[in-house]
Amino acid sequence: MRLNPAIYDPINCRRAAFWMILQIFLLTSVASAQEPQNIDTISIDTNLISVPVIVSDRDNRYVPNLKLELFRLFDNQVEQKISFFDAGEEPLNVVLMLDTSLSTSGVLDEIKKAAKSFLKELRPQDRAMIVTFDWQTQKLSVLTSNRKELEHAVKQTKSGKYVGTVLNDALMQVTREVLQPIRGRKAIVLLSDGEDHGSDVTMPELLRAESEADAMIYSIYYRPELLRFLDNRPRRGSRSWPFHHASPQRPRGRGRMQRRADMGIDLMEQLAGVTGGRFYEGETKNLKETFALIAEELRHQYRLGFYPIDLQRDGSAHALQVRVDLPNVSVRSRREYLAR
Repeated sequence: MRLNPAIYDPINCRRAAFWMILQIFLLTSVASAQEPQNIDTISIDTNLISVPVIVSDRDNRYVPNLKLELFRLFDNQVEQKISFFDAGEEPLNVVLMLDTSLSTSGVLDEIKKAAKSFLKELRPQDRAMIVTFDWQTQKLSVLTSNRKELEHAVKQTKSGKYVGTVLNDALMQVTREVLQPIRGRKAIVLLSDGEDHGSDVTMPELLRAESEADAMIYSIYYRPELLRFLDNRPRRGSRSWPFHHASPQRPRGRGRMQRRADMGIDLMEQLAGVTGGRFYEGETKNLKETFALIAEELRHQYRLGFYPIDLQRDGSAHALQVRVDLPNVSVRSRREYLAR
């Protein structure tokens, strides 16, 4: 009996074997995909709630070197087991956000000088990123520890060409795209007058998103250029210039401008409050000192982490509270998170 060479050709045999192995592999993959996976092994990191904390005494001096045993953490008033504790050894990730809208044109040089001073306050292992916003958001650097790259980014900072201040959009973008994927100590230093013009993100949406983020926001408020000009105009004779008193001669629009300024202050205060950060208000000539205070505080930041007990992912807001078993201390921390 003669063998059919077409069937027993070595090349045909190898091809048949290849297709048989491929079919077995595909069937095995489908079967394994249908089997239930071990949820615990993939959800450990995603379930961890990170809570940055600052502890200070009556004189507003930071209290360092506290041990884990002194901290107590509550989720909706139910005490939780602290599963993670960091006393400042982790590198810091900080985004420096500079408002470059037209309202900053007169003080931008001072802002840039102070920003460079702030970068010098960071440790070699810390990373920073420079972001500017006016009518658009611009990332002038990546998150890096390269000081020369960061200083070059600050040097390239310039006022926007068009009217607009997309503060809300810029802050939301930085929080979600840059800091949210990062595990560790992180913060945002925001320098602005707080007035938003042209963002798609509303103020309530922004505050809700930042309240559930685990990055402290340090907001530095400065008065818009036009308001500073109006408030500093010279007096005529012995009569005060009418901007300081209620008068029919007050320039039209001044009241509306002040209301917008008040809303800006309110937003900057709330951003600091809901994230456990700090709000600063002052003249641009004091920026260097303010940046130094922020850098010092970040070096004294504690970070706690816990896995919520019986977490129901219903989208509800959970109130967070941190206590320290020491007399005469003040504790600032993240206030809430959403059970997504």
